[in-house]
Amino acid sequence: MDTTEPYYITESKRACIDAGMDPNEISRPKRFLDEEQFAAKRKYYSEILSVVRFFSNKLLDSLKGTPILVVVSDATGYLLEIEGDETIKSTIEQFGIKPGSLFVQEDTGTNVVSLSLQQRHPISLIGEQHYHTFLHEIACYGTAFHYTDNNNLLGSVSIMMPIQFQNTLFLTMLAQVIDSIERELLLRKQNKKLNIMNQIMLSRTRNGIVITDEKGITTEFNSFAEQISNNSREDVVGRNIRESHLTGEYFKKVLEQGEIVKNEEIKFKGDTGNLIVCLFDAQPIYEEDKMIGAFGQFRDITDRYLLQEKYNYLAYHDDLTNLSNRRHIKKELEAIIQQIHDGQQRTLAVLFIDLDRFKIINDNFSHSYGDKFLIEVSKRLCSSLGENDILARMGGDEFVFLLKDFVDIDYVMKKAEEIIQLFQQPFYVSGKELHTTASIGVAIYPDSPISMEQLMVYADNAMYQAKSEGKNRYVVHSSELLDVMMDEYMLEVDLRKALDNDEFVLHYQPQINNDTGKLVGFEALIRWQHPTLGLIPPGKFIKLAEENGLITQIGEWVINEACSQNKKWQDNGMNPVKMSVNLSTQQFLTRDLLAFMEEMLERTAIDPAYVVVEITEYMAMEYEYSIQVLEQLKALGIGISIDDFGTGYSSLNYLKNFPIDYIKIDKSFVSEIMNNEKDSIIVNAIITLAHNLRKEVIAEGVETQEQLDFLKSHHCDISQGYYFSKPLPADEIEKIYLEQH
Repeated sequence: MDTTEPYYITESKRACIDAGMDPNEISRPKRFLDEEQFAAKRKYYSEILSVVRFFSNKLLDSLKGTPILVVVSDATGYLLEIEGDETIKSTIEQFGIKPGSLFVQEDTGTNVVSLSLQQRHPISLIGEQHYHTFLHEIACYGTAFHYTDNNNLLGSVSIMMPIQFQNTLFLTMLAQVIDSIERELLLRKQNKKLNIMNQIMLSRTRNGIVITDEKGITTEFNSFAEQISNNSREDVVGRNIRESHLTGEYFKKVLEQGEIVKNEEIKFKGDTGNLIVCLFDAQPIYEEDKMIGAFGQFRDITDRYLLQEKYNYLAYHDDLTNLSNRRHIKKELEAIIQQIHDGQQRTLAVLFIDLDRFKIINDNFSHSYGDKFLIEVSKRLCSSLGENDILARMGGDEFVFLLKDFVDIDYVMKKAEEIIQLFQQPFYVSGKELHTTASIGVAIYPDSPISMEQLMVYADNAMYQAKSEGKNRYVVHSSELLDVMMDEYMLEVDLRKALDNDEFVLHYQPQINNDTGKLVGFEALIRWQHPTLGLIPPGKFIKLAEENGLITQIGEWVINEACSQNKKWQDNGMNPVKMSVNLSTQQFLTRDLLAFMEEMLERTAIDPAYVVVEITEYMAMEYEYSIQVLEQLKALGIGISIDDFGTGYSSLNYLKNFPIDYIKIDKSFVSEIMNNEKDSIIVNAIITLAHNLRKEVIAEGVETQEQLDFLKSHHCDISQGYYFSKPLPADEIEKIYLEQH
């Protein structure tokens, strides 16, 4: 038995043994719901099934072409729905696996439905992890789903497929589907509660409620609205709300323009002449896409208004953390900047703080858990507040320190350093230890006048610069930083047009056999022929392409162009050689890669033996996925090369198990082989290891005769670098190699 399998699978299989189950006998469900029971069960689960069906159908659509089955059970293990591949469905029905059958371990042995309902996380059950041998050719993935507000178990969703289609990405996809299902179920549950609450709201709420029809005629006016406004229901119902001197203008905007009114402060005199202050909300009511009326609500905030003469708590504070909010910060900044413009001597700085790991925390736990974490962060940040400082939560995981009236600019830098240090100690939330850091952008109000918006943009840009420099640090805005950000922005705008405008070109660097001195291949390297900036190297724009999602399109263009050019050279009489192209991480991970490569080979008519794709060690970290994709590419006849070997996440497993043809020694090692003994030892070791594993070795960055002699003496197979040639455009390659031939 595989000792590396999860403990719960091991325990399940042991229980099967203890129960005397024969692994070679077909286990069948022993209990079934009759037609009446099954109909009642599905009726009880009807709403839940409609939600599950919606998202599971999306999953099936996204995996169209893959023979899979989606199975839904209730909380006890009764199968409620089975959808997907008809062949698999008809096969399992022969074993009694059909809607209405009960899946429990004591009847059916180790199975994905039972394990999913038992575990608190998604599970996989692959091949021989099943106890019964007739299931060894099946891969299963499953997870339970709950009402997340009370952790009430509702059922499970599993996907099943032939074992050759197994992929750990299915588990991630299933987890995302379940997250969507649980969110929708919780939303519907909350909406039901809301509908019930709405029925009693008019009579029980402590808010004044006004409801009108689509023409503005008042149809509801509850008792609390009567108390607040000193108007009787009889006087108001049946009248047009536009006539109201208090709310008429607001309702007019709602009814005629479809606007939503929020937190409008309304003041009026009560029946004894006392001041009443309310916050007023109003919004249109729709039935499908048709407006059928308007809803208005008064919230009496008189007591709070009198206690908070300057600020209204609801309008200027964050509900979650009780910190100031974006509106408060904006108001403070505008007031101080106006005073500076008026000639007052004031100092001002903004520290824009963004948490570096909050998305990971939010994704791995729950949003409510993330909210608790933000509360703990806000408490710790408050401990750093100075006498004149204001701390605000801007939304999400973004916070702002507003520093004002400081004597020395050093105060700002010390405050930024102090905040960085606050995150060096872990946070404890519900018994869990969490770590995060912060990236801070600092903007100090300059001598020349700028707007509040400009100051916030400066701080925001500096924060993003801090993230790009490695996070867990602060960056102070400067004019130089602004120039860099603007240059990057303009370059990104142009990059989006470059493909359509056919501005990319390829240069080709020759690869030379060290024994014969003959050309054996080219590496295709992209350049951007910018209309005004000239020829731009890839280091200037590839990162931008990765960030804005264009890298896959650009990568596909490179592969198509390089292979088409190679086929053209072959047709024109050049000796056939291999063409190497680099795959980006995003391109390698896309599900369309194999289909694209097949289509490209057919379109260009190039022999796949003359195509080599280069991947980095970093891409290979997703082991199960990587080996599957590489084997599929290898099956097409395409060569595989590991680029920059030794500089990333080196693993002998890659060399042993992956279908690799070439190992490229990174130029950082080659450049130092004559000066650094350690580098020469590493290069020699890589060559020896590769040859023992029957791989060829390519050294890149060869620039001197001495380097070439070293590589030859240590039996390196192929070299490329400036010693032979820099990367050249296609026409120059043709002059050198095609005309020579």
